[in-house]
Amino acid sequence: MKTRLIKWIGATLVSLSAIAQAHAAEPLKIGYSDWPGWVAWEIAIEKDMFKKAGVDVQFEWFDYVASMDAYAAGQLDAVAMTNGDTLVTGATGAQSVMILINDYSNGNDMIVAQPGINSVKELKGKKIGVEIGFVSHLLLLNALEKSGLSEKDVELVNVPTNETPQVLASGDVDAIVAWQPSSGQSLSLVPGSKAIYTSTDEPGLIYDVLAVSPTSLATRRDEWKKVLMVWDQAIAYLNDPATQDEAISIMAARVGLEPAAYKPFLEGTRILSIKEALPYAEKKDGFKSIYGSSKISDDFNVANDVYKEPQDLESYIDTSLMKELK
Repeated sequence: MKTRLIKWIGATLVSLSAIAQAHAAEPLKIGYSDWPGWVAWEIAIEKDMFKKAGVDVQFEWFDYVASMDAYAAGQLDAVAMTNGDTLVTGATGAQSVMILINDYSNGNDMIVAQPGINSVKELKGKKIGVEIGFVSHLLLLNALEKSGLSEKDVELVNVPTNETPQVLASGDVDAIVAWQPSSGQSLSLVPGSKAIYTSTDEPGLIYDVLAVSPTSLATRRDEWKKVLMVWDQAIAYLNDPATQDEAISIMAARVGLEPAAYKPFLEGTRILSIKEALPYAEKKDGFKSIYGSSKISDDFNVANDVYKEPQDLESYIDTSLMKELK
């Protein structure tokens, strides 16, 4: 009996090893979408930084919501999301772990109002187009609260973020909430429109992260560490005056814009090296920590019936790889 048990254990270990080797032979699949802090990955892709680092990575380009759907369907090892949407995806069945803070929004997320509306207070009784339950909704509630209003003081119209420019231009709503490039397109389409509140007014409300499958992180940790190392190399390339123009050209080409048109988007995104991100990885309350910001997002999600039960935030955040690379 003992001999048979030993043989069974041995066979099981061999089987598990074979499974692990099979997974290791596949590239890490990462979904990303049109946001400057994620488009920055394109620098690493175009400059062959992953190959030089010895890690096989396959990036797949999506519309934002489609990227989360693909991750939830098990088609990706990781996806670029906001910290709040990481909780939403996890609560609905696709748990992930945030291992990298790419950036925080610093102006690119906006409330854009029709001509004649000059403040958030003036939105009282107005129609606002926003993708309900997503990060723009949270930005709106934050703005309303700061202005002494609540959601009950306005009428929300559920609009996919990429459709907000057309909806504002149609005149069907008095304001929209969106991020770049949709927020910028809204300003361009409606002469006289104005950004009356942006993420600059609350830095840390929106963190953008790389969220990884717990299984992939556990079995391929060393590879993910290399991915983070490459991120730092790409951001150094973006920040270096000698290579910055080329880096911006690479990013602009990914989204089909001229470099001059794309460069302003970078001003509204505080893209972070790992060293710069570490202070935001500390466990603190409030928006200056990804923990505090995620707690605020969790409270928002529960209050708005995005999901029913508060999430275990500790299980969603692992900053150990960042700390190892500091």
